[in-house]
Amino acid sequence: MTAPGEALPETGTVEIVPPAEAAAIVEEVADAPASTAPLLIALDIDGTVLLEDESLSPGVADAVRHARQAGHEVMLATGRSWEGTRGILRVLELAPDYVVCSNGAVILGRVDGDEVRYERVHTEQFDATEVLTRLREHLPDARYMVELPDGRRLYTEPLADWNLLNAARVPFEELAGQPVSRVVVVSPEHTDDDFLRLVDEIGLAHVSYAIGWTAWLDIAPHGVDKSTALELVREWLGVPPERVLVMGDGRNDVGMFTWALGHGGRAIAMAQGPEEVRAAAGEITASVEDGGVAAVLRAL
Repeated sequence: MTAPGEALPETGTVEIVPPAEAAAIVEEVADAPASTAPLLIALDIDGTVLLEDESLSPGVADAVRHARQAGHEVMLATGRSWEGTRGILRVLELAPDYVVCSNGAVILGRVDGDEVRYERVHTEQFDATEVLTRLREHLPDARYMVELPDGRRLYTEPLADWNLLNAARVPFEELAGQPVSRVVVVSPEHTDDDFLRLVDEIGLAHVSYAIGWTAWLDIAPHGVDKSTALELVREWLGVPPERVLVMGDGRNDVGMFTWALGHGGRAIAMAQGPEEVRAAAGEITASVEDGGVAAVLRAL
């Protein structure tokens, strides 16, 4: 309390503005990004960002934009090749520093210039001769594809949903003519359970593998999956390990779930994913059809 005749301390000034201008100021403050440390956010594509018909999950494009405006680094980590990934970046209006493709066997880095482009900055490779030979003995009618370290792909027979840009059809014997980054095997008449039994039966050694919802077997060099590539990206970007958030829906996402959780980060599974995938995650969001990714990103 001030004594009689003593001046009050100085205070700030008050400016009266028209209602419309005041409303605009309030809206601008509400939309301002929160002052939190940025996250490295890695999103799977199929079943996470994209629906089965290749359309975007509800609200995901706006939610990705919101996360980027908040200062987070949003990137894709997918089993797709680069040819099947770059179009998704364009649709999302996303140009991250790095993109993880081919289940971690390939990392693309952004090259800035007159237009944004990407080049391979890290590629894993292995000799797939033994793996291909043993699989062919058990799955003679399957369709096979290999991805070479330079991005070219060789395949025995096409599938309707394969992106065959930068790919060539060759006899099976030519698939193992040089080191490869990964092997893809598709056998439509088999189920994913059939593939699980086959892998156990033939004891695939010295490789990493992921089995899809259908009879799709993806084989990479030993110890390589999305998590190994994401750890490199995290180090390159200087992001603390606990500031990582990953989202996915498939068995090929389990490795990155384990990696994120093991370092204090977040791993979120889509509700429609297989039970073992949901069990490996620390959290579960809504299904891809119900906009699960958008719900998480909007809540950051």
